[in-house]
Amino acid sequence: MKELYITQELMDTDMYQLIQSKHQFTDDHIQAFMYQILRGLKAIHSANVLHRDLKPGNLLWKNTGEIKICDFGLARGLNEPVEGNEIALTNYVATRWYRPPEILLYKANYGKSRT
Repeated sequence: MKELYITQELMDTDMYQLIQSKHQFTDDHIQAFMYQILRGLKAIHSANVLHRDLKPGNLLWKNTGEIKICDFGLARGLNEPVEGNEIALTNYVATRWYRPPEILLYKANYGKSRT
């Protein structure tokens, strides 16, 4: 298998468009958004996948307040590294919205957090 297609239900907009709108969000809205995003990232990381392109345009929003993470084009799956050996991934991730600290510090090898 060389390709994988993921389909999702139709969402109303993405977070980039929502941020650009004149809609005012309460602290409760923002807290609910962050909770869903962090839960989604936890699920992705639990599956040993790094998204590597998380930005507002890749967060879909439905008018019920539901958020979904999309666009896994730069995502990479990780096998658990052998003790002491990190998995080498490219330092070039082409997104202006988010650069992980390990890439900003030019660390040659990185992976998901060991917490």
